[in-house]
Amino acid sequence: MEKYIFKCTNCSKIFKPSLSTLECFSCNDPLIIEYNNTRKISSDYIQLPLKSKYNLTLGEGNTPIIKMDKFSRLFGLDNVFAKLEFLNPTGSFKDRGSQILLSVICENKINEIVEDSSGNAGASISSYSARAGVKANIFVPSSAPLAKINQINVYGGKIHKVEGPRENATKEALNYCRENNLIYASHNASPYFLEGIKSFAYEVFNQCTNNFPDHIIIPVGNGSLILGAFLGFNELYKFGFLNKIPKLHAIQANNIMPITSAFNNQCWEGSMASQTIAGGISAINPPRLLQILNVIKQTSGSSFAISESEILKYQKLLSKLEGIYMEPTSAVPFASIENLINAKIINQSDNILIPITGLGLKDKPPV
Repeated sequence: MEKYIFKCTNCSKIFKPSLSTLECFSCNDPLIIEYNNTRKISSDYIQLPLKSKYNLTLGEGNTPIIKMDKFSRLFGLDNVFAKLEFLNPTGSFKDRGSQILLSVICENKINEIVEDSSGNAGASISSYSARAGVKANIFVPSSAPLAKINQINVYGGKIHKVEGPRENATKEALNYCRENNLIYASHNASPYFLEGIKSFAYEVFNQCTNNFPDHIIIPVGNGSLILGAFLGFNELYKFGFLNKIPKLHAIQANNIMPITSAFNNQCWEGSMASQTIAGGISAINPPRLLQILNVIKQTSGSSFAISESEILKYQKLLSKLEGIYMEPTSAVPFASIENLINAKIINQSDNILIPITGLGLKDKPPV
């Protein structure tokens, strides 16, 4: 029996694990990993889909959590914390997923892959591919920040620039896979990538022994962080380490808000999208949208969309107020604090955690 199986998030159909299986053959919905063994996890043991002792790493994870005292006082809150995910090896949380995905790719002796990304995931996949000796073809929207494109190039990733919206890069990547018979190592579709993100939840559990978060506020595009975090917290809850899962809030940009609009029953469609400075969450058609909505609902979370001016305002504010230079995408959840307070979703004494998902040096400087 396989250590784990792939399971459809919609119809629960079961599939044999494969790097080439990225959606349900029956309903075309995304897949997740489900483990067959009954071994009880511990708070420092994470079930992972690795068959051997081989474990590719660049020292990802174990990022610190700091209290944002000045920011907390600004809004009359007691406990706002930040998890510094930009201190991962390539400057974003995506390294957690790349580490597991590339480990599985190496186990299967694959030497060339394809990925599409607006920047951070492409840089991360390129870095871990370089470490593994795997050729990485990275399809990026031509509007991606130059710093991120340069980072992909430095790691040796072969860059394929694609004109038009973010989704065009996905279409071209899939075409390239079919034409060249290559594996699509998608951080959006691959169940392996999500499994790597679970480590975020385990770290939060072990680091926040006295101030476990009531809320985690996350910038969401295709949703790998909110989904991976939920998978980890749900495991901890299932095995009795948690009494409750934190409320997970999905924050988007006003210019591209498919999740926020769907959650709040607002009218929005892809034709209404426009470019946003929060490029890391510029997904018009996230493939795991229904899965994300279910996670928000299951955890009693919420979803708000933030204007471009507010995103820029908070990126500048956090730099000067707390000395943290984050990319615009990472400023989005901080800009949502006022919305959450006004909606009476968060209270003064609540423990609030915000992951700072990407380093400011990876994007255009604020002006």
